[in-house]
Amino acid sequence: MDTIVKMIYQGLESESHLQSTLLVLCGDHGMNEAGNHGGSAEGETSPALVFISPKLQSISQGRECPTTALNDGHEFYTKIHQSDIAPTLAGLLGIPIPRNNLGVFIPDLLRFWPQEDRVRLLEQNARQVHDVFQQTFSDVFFQDGTQSETCADVSTDGAQLACLWYNVKKISDLQGQQHDDQIKQAALHTVRAVVLIERRTDTLQFLTEAQMLMSNTASNYSVVKLYAGTAIAALVALWNFCRSFPLLMQKPTFGAWFLLVTIVYGVSMFASSFVEEEHQYWYMIASGWLGWLGMKQWVQTFAIGITTVNEYSGRDRSKGWSAAAAMIPFLIMRILRCWNQTGQKHASQPDIARRIFPAHNYLLWSLVLASYLVVLVKMSLPTRSRKGRFVSLVAAFSLSAMALAFKISFTVADSPELLRGIRILRALASSSIGLVIQARAVFLGMFTYVVGIILSNRWERLNPEVEENVTTPIAVWLKNDGSEQHGRAETLRGVLTLFLMTQSRVTNIPLFVLFEIQMQVLASTDLSAREISLTSIILQYSSFFAFGGSNAISSVDLSNAYNGVSSYNVTAVGILAFCSNWAGPIWWLTATLLLAGRQRQDRCECLGQLQLLSTSFVANANMSVMLACTSLRTHLFIWTVFSPKYLFTMAWSLGQHLCISVAAFELYMWWLWS
Repeated sequence: MDTIVKMIYQGLESESHLQSTLLVLCGDHGMNEAGNHGGSAEGETSPALVFISPKLQSISQGRECPTTALNDGHEFYTKIHQSDIAPTLAGLLGIPIPRNNLGVFIPDLLRFWPQEDRVRLLEQNARQVHDVFQQTFSDVFFQDGTQSETCADVSTDGAQLACLWYNVKKISDLQGQQHDDQIKQAALHTVRAVVLIERRTDTLQFLTEAQMLMSNTASNYSVVKLYAGTAIAALVALWNFCRSFPLLMQKPTFGAWFLLVTIVYGVSMFASSFVEEEHQYWYMIASGWLGWLGMKQWVQTFAIGITTVNEYSGRDRSKGWSAAAAMIPFLIMRILRCWNQTGQKHASQPDIARRIFPAHNYLLWSLVLASYLVVLVKMSLPTRSRKGRFVSLVAAFSLSAMALAFKISFTVADSPELLRGIRILRALASSSIGLVIQARAVFLGMFTYVVGIILSNRWERLNPEVEENVTTPIAVWLKNDGSEQHGRAETLRGVLTLFLMTQSRVTNIPLFVLFEIQMQVLASTDLSAREISLTSIILQYSSFFAFGGSNAISSVDLSNAYNGVSSYNVTAVGILAFCSNWAGPIWWLTATLLLAGRQRQDRCECLGQLQLLSTSFVANANMSVMLACTSLRTHLFIWTVFSPKYLFTMAWSLGQHLCISVAAFELYMWWLWS
């Protein structure tokens, strides 16, 4: 490592235009005497930080290198907080300090500027910290009135900080006042230098005290409220479990599967490594469950037995193919595991999206075009009128073409390497129409198409004498209509799929074809409402990770969050960002909801079982994560692992389950009975 850094520095020195380049070398953790990390010892939580640049020679103090080790064995020049890096880099680059940052500009690097500029930088830093603190201590902070010179007689931390800020402001105001003309110039210069030093000293004191106080507020929470919230979550989980327990006991094998998935998931939330690598759990559970369903279908198919080879008739051969096809979802899951490497330990390993597709972009776009073709077929409205079918096909084709053209234009701007050498697709990208206008046109087209489906459904209900519906075999296979209403619901799901494809990265679009194949195979098997419910839960979570998601905030994909948005709009961006990151779960939720609606038994009962078991799992997940965060609140990784997991759990519960699942359930019930 030392040799590499030396080579980089020598390269910077050798080129005149690189003299102002700054290399910041920082470790993500330290280590103990055994070379390990992950604990809370001083050596493990104190990584090295070095600022390297040829320009730093002008402010170098000529310190000894290496420096003398301290009593604890560590060697360093200065200790800083991790949050100090942001305001320091902002000052060096001449950009504003991040709004909610609590860092302090590193004093050693202030030597680049003259005294007045140093004070100005620190005061900008102090004003930014002041705004954050004013929100936290609004009751005592920055009140008008006389303050103490020494701030020694104040009783609370907030009041002491307010006093320090008052002194900073007072000295700053003195600096701006006009001095008497009779004061000699030399004396004026001396007074000005003293005032600048006082301003700098008081400002640094204010920043240091503010940083220390705000660092302590991170653990200033009410334990009583934590216990109360966890207790409420436990009661909700227990209530839902009691409601679902009789349903689980009707089929003990299924009950064992459901309890296994739920309990193991809850227990794993107490281990940081399991939280970081949660995708491995869902891939394993999905493979096991889909393999179980495939084997179950195989056994049921040949339950009557075949006594001799001669008795293996054509019908038996079709059964054999059907049983073999039941294993397709299991095999596809193996492909999904390799699509996007995620988590922490293996995130940099080769995968399909980042290794194969960039090198074989013709394969990528062939799969993308196939995905849009499948969606086009699903969107063709199964209307009775021939004229209506023609209008529906033209509208579906136009909408799919618009969405594809937008995605190509977006890829040209965002990932042009994926279109390298494919001129015919580059020609389809519009350079004259902005991406915002294209996205709005696609969204408006989707909305118009959905309204057309609803109006067409109403019209045909009022005109039952229209000629019977005729559809192509491929459309029948893709829709698998159990009823006319259900066929139209599948058409709406086609529009939803097109929207989710628009909100997904182009490398993830082929996943929807694989999902569709899995869905059609599962629809051809005799799944009960219980099995559909567990399948829905498992495939929602596994698809989230297949799209590249994880429990890290850094994995949130915002590349499609501004589709059709010209300026920041927290509501629009939030909804689009959620749909982008939860595209897989939303797809599987609606797919399994419609699958439950196809059951021969009472539809309301099937859909009710789906909602009951899903709610039971979500309630248990909430309880487990809240209990883990409460009991492990002093854990070293509470803010980097468990707290982000809590936020993702809230997104799953409030966003996916409450807003999407419950809303989709109610809309589907209205659609069936309207």
